[in-house]
Amino acid sequence: MKKLFLNLNFQVIVAILLGVVVGLCFKSFGPTAQTISKMFISLITMLIAPIIFFTIVLGIAGMSDMKKVGRVGGKALLYFEIVSTFALVIGVIVANVVRPGDGFVNHTVADAAKLATYQKAAAEMHWVDFITHIIPSNVFDAFAKGDILQILFFAILFGFGLSKMGETGETVINLFDKLSKVFFNIMRTVMRLAPIGAFSGMAYTISTYGVKTLAPLGLLMASVYITMFLFIFVVLNIICRIYKFSLWEYLKFIKDEILLVLGTSSSETALPGMIDKMEKFGCSKSVVGLVIPTGYSFNLDGTTIYLSMAVIFLGQVFHVPLTLEQQVMLIGILMITSKGAAAVTGGGFIILTSTLAAIKIIPVEGVAILFGVDRFMSEARAITNMIGNGVATIVIAKSEGEFNAAVNAAALKGDG
Repeated sequence: MKKLFLNLNFQVIVAILLGVVVGLCFKSFGPTAQTISKMFISLITMLIAPIIFFTIVLGIAGMSDMKKVGRVGGKALLYFEIVSTFALVIGVIVANVVRPGDGFVNHTVADAAKLATYQKAAAEMHWVDFITHIIPSNVFDAFAKGDILQILFFAILFGFGLSKMGETGETVINLFDKLSKVFFNIMRTVMRLAPIGAFSGMAYTISTYGVKTLAPLGLLMASVYITMFLFIFVVLNIICRIYKFSLWEYLKFIKDEILLVLGTSSSETALPGMIDKMEKFGCSKSVVGLVIPTGYSFNLDGTTIYLSMAVIFLGQVFHVPLTLEQQVMLIGILMITSKGAAAVTGGGFIILTSTLAAIKIIPVEGVAILFGVDRFMSEARAITNMIGNGVATIVIAKSEGEFNAAVNAAALKGDG
């Protein structure tokens, strides 16, 4: 029983239920709940810039191994981008067809003047402005303002420059790796406050918008789960068939890792096990060593599906219409910002916040609406991410002739 009370998922569930009750019975608590929710979101946003910077720099700097593996690295990155784009497109299509945000009653949402500002920004959002804005005129100013796109651009250049230093750059890489771990530890500590954030976010949502908001949030959750299910059993299954291996056998082989991720909401916890399992599955050590770790930063299929659907959902909630051109642009932005999504609990929420800050057409405070249910979509994101990375590893190994069919047959016979 004690373990149950200490479980973060259980705490979040209780907090959400309390938030619903408080929101219904004590509507005057709404402004206070909003303040608490904003404070929690601020705790997260203050960590966005450094986490994304270190994640991107370390990911690119670590690609020096690609020189040894040759075309494997380039092929892996190409695969990541193609499959991630499919994931994003599917998310955008489902969000536009189902339109879960339309049922959100928000007549009292924010003030009209502020909402009009966002709607104007959406109307004026164009490719040229987006591209010219990416390059910072002052790096320190980009960090000071928390401009994620500019930070990402600088991080890519910094990581590339660091990768060219060879052994002399190891000192900087080791330092950045330690600093990255410090910020991840801070994030894990902040996420222990998730029940407070969930309680305040739900209490504010219910007291301000009413209990009817639970229906569209539930519809969004159902849409995300169904979309990820379709992605795994349709898109990834097609890929598996093309490369002549069974998706079902693969899923059975990594069932322990799936259960681990289900319990922790983080695909990072299964990283050591996935490396071991992929080698036992028949993939060469060199391919596994490159594709699996790189995929944790560059192949987050579940996270990208969630991001695309969440942003469009909030656009529908705040009545900010997004044209087809702007949604294509949104996919482009998400393809960049999703690369900074840490494979830890809360990573998708971090990137959602940073993406809203980057596009500047949907109120960033809108993430408070989603926080209450975000935790329940994190398991689906993490599991989809992990399954997608394993499939990518097998595909690259097979395409490079570095897949041992005999080892695979023996592994499947013993079922892992």
